[in-house]
Amino acid sequence: MRRALRLARKGEGRVSPNPLVGAVIVRDGRIIGEGYHRCYGENHAEINAISNATEVIAGATFYITLEPCSHHGRTPPCVNALIACRPGRVVVGVADPNPLVSGKGIEALRQNGIETTVGVLDKACRELNEAFFKYIRTGLPYVTLKFAQTLDGRIATASGHSRWISSPPARKFAHRLRCLHDSILVGADTVLRDDPELTCRLVRGRNPLRIVVDSHLRLSPEARIFKEGRHARTITAATRQAPEERRRLFREKGIEVMEIGEDRTGRVDLRMLLRVLGKREISSLLVEGGAAVITSFLKENLADRLIVILAPRIMGAGVNAVGDLETRQMDETLSLSFHRIARRGDDLILDVRFNSPANR
Repeated sequence: MRRALRLARKGEGRVSPNPLVGAVIVRDGRIIGEGYHRCYGENHAEINAISNATEVIAGATFYITLEPCSHHGRTPPCVNALIACRPGRVVVGVADPNPLVSGKGIEALRQNGIETTVGVLDKACRELNEAFFKYIRTGLPYVTLKFAQTLDGRIATASGHSRWISSPPARKFAHRLRCLHDSILVGADTVLRDDPELTCRLVRGRNPLRIVVDSHLRLSPEARIFKEGRHARTITAATRQAPEERRRLFREKGIEVMEIGEDRTGRVDLRMLLRVLGKREISSLLVEGGAAVITSFLKENLADRLIVILAPRIMGAGVNAVGDLETRQMDETLSLSFHRIARRGDDLILDVRFNSPANR
């Protein structure tokens, strides 16, 4: 199963909104076939493992990180192919939460006399597909907040300068993180201040859909984030209060303006934006700021994961990573748990989960 998990991760950044899945076929302690879901719309892991098998599968043990599908989608049901091969045993990491599957694949195997075990390394298998699990259950993308800060919690100097707080290895990690998400989001102030590209140019991989929250269309359509259309697509989220002449200017440049309802402050309602993105099959969203956007996601309890790149610097006066969350007592603070701590160059990467996950 550990081998199947490693295989599954090879599909990162290419299978969404489908899950990551790996499969390994074993006979007498020998691997005789293996595969993983390589790309959305292509064969699933089980089919690739069967195709790669070096000998007859009948009687062998099949290890799969996720319950085999039992419905017709872009490909036929994988469970039918498994049953036809007559393995002696099937070991499943975790059941599929998709209502179209949700135990039906496991039941089909058992009804056909195939011994089936469920729950091997289930925690690791759930973590592998935490974005998929949330998306399937809620219709909302899995939201990761990410920012780089100094030891004293600053993401920019008092003048707004922030290049670069983190080290080159940490920035490469951040670009890898981008290409693992379906979309990346920033606020208008970040575009005005930094004029970013928001691509994955430091690593190999696809560029995510770029989303700019610009409630009143203050930005210029000449910003780099809009002009790099050859490499990545950009959508602007605005409210109905955005002037028509600004909308027309964006349309003439071929930039999509997505109208989203307003929150109580008159800005783009982020919860509504997430619902719209979910309907577009965006299953994961990376939020890179700035401080106002990060604070809004935290205040509205819309984040599932937090990644902080902690640089060994002291800035003093500057821009705080997180603004006022209106907490007045310690028991009102957000509770988190460290999931993983790593090092890139001189920086620490803090990978944290919220103890009250968003919209679960």
